[in-house]
Amino acid sequence: MSPTPLRLNAFAMACVGHQAAGLWSRPEDRSADYRTLAHWTDLARLLERGGFDTLFLADVLGTYDVHGGSRDAAVRAAVQVPVNDPLAAVSAMAAVTEDLGFGLTVTTTYEQPYSLARRLTTLDHLTGGRVAWNVVTGYLDSAAKNLGLTAQVAHDERYEVAEEYLEVCYKLWEGSWEDDAVVRDAGRGIYADPAKVHDIDHHGKYFDVPGAFLCEPSPQRTPVIFQAGSSPRGQEFAARHAECVFIIAPTAKIARRSVDSLREQVERAGRDPRSVQVLAGLTTVVRSSDEEARALLADYREHASREAALALFGGWTGVDLAGRAADETLQHVTTDANRSALSSFTNDPDREWTIDDLAQFVSVGGRGPVLAGSPQTVADHLEEFAAEADVDGFNLMYATMPGTFVDVVDHLVPELRRRGRTAPKPAPGTTLRERLGGGARLPGTHVGAGFRR
Repeated sequence: MSPTPLRLNAFAMACVGHQAAGLWSRPEDRSADYRTLAHWTDLARLLERGGFDTLFLADVLGTYDVHGGSRDAAVRAAVQVPVNDPLAAVSAMAAVTEDLGFGLTVTTTYEQPYSLARRLTTLDHLTGGRVAWNVVTGYLDSAAKNLGLTAQVAHDERYEVAEEYLEVCYKLWEGSWEDDAVVRDAGRGIYADPAKVHDIDHHGKYFDVPGAFLCEPSPQRTPVIFQAGSSPRGQEFAARHAECVFIIAPTAKIARRSVDSLREQVERAGRDPRSVQVLAGLTTVVRSSDEEARALLADYREHASREAALALFGGWTGVDLAGRAADETLQHVTTDANRSALSSFTNDPDREWTIDDLAQFVSVGGRGPVLAGSPQTVADHLEEFAAEADVDGFNLMYATMPGTFVDVVDHLVPELRRRGRTAPKPAPGTTLRERLGGGARLPGTHVGAGFRR
């Protein structure tokens, strides 16, 4: 029996500092070029050459202002600020690639579904069906306040909003235009049959959308649905909607708890638990020898910013660790921010995390582990992690841009290919959903398919 391919996504963000605290200051780092189109088209070409399935783009709509009660630490160290819109460069990246998918993070809390559905459909048309939507509900108070709310919507209610938001989108994508509505009959002067374009007549608790969708159906109609919530409510949401789930945890053992829980929830929702692919977030440092790679990782950690790491963690969790003793043990509290970000450390069965441990760990690779070594060693670790955590692949993060991804493409991918752990190149015209093992459209068992006419 041949080995199963490991899915590879690249995890990035339209900003300077993503998951590596302060490493933008290294002379080899080019992440400050995020403002240029060439930065993104070069990255897309690189990832396509490496056989990556998707470039997964994160996003936030506020500043990380929990640490010390101020955004100053985040601004000083470029902790996900400044940050641009993740959707804007996708058309340009699609124009220089044929196969690479694009996972786009957009929150359901601050944007109307009617307008977002049109933007995602537009990109699905322009990319030939290579778009995924990472559905998030947001976690920053600063975002909520700048987008018209007095404070962040309560954690579980954000998912209630998201449930109705997805319902509206499914009605627009799957039910408003019939499959044969577009006829393009030049002789009769009929582009689309009005009798086959329908109002969705949605009137709910959070949204009123009475009319028809503006766009004709795109190759996938509904983009591939990604989701990244690991709280109980987040997993319940993922079990109903997600086709791919992104998890992040400091160890494979902790990741496995999330994966097992998720697959149980998917089965409870009436879906095949293996129909949802799970991707784990981690960072690789690949060099010709283990010694060289470990020395480079040690150098990264030595020159990373402790304050920036704690600013990241504060933004994720809503917990301010400024002024705490370095040897103080991290304690669990419940907030309306990203609950899984805190619990993955405070509920670690194998160790107690001090604040200094946490800052050092988060400074390179955020909440995920860092695998440093030769191509053979890192490939071994990836295979071991995938088996122990029961994941289908990885969302690979970077220490420096584009160097981390260059090393993966030029050195790690050939080793994975030699082991039969990479997926074959897709045929021309393959949609992202097809590339990931499904059909062009949502499977009939998916909740969204129930809104088809």
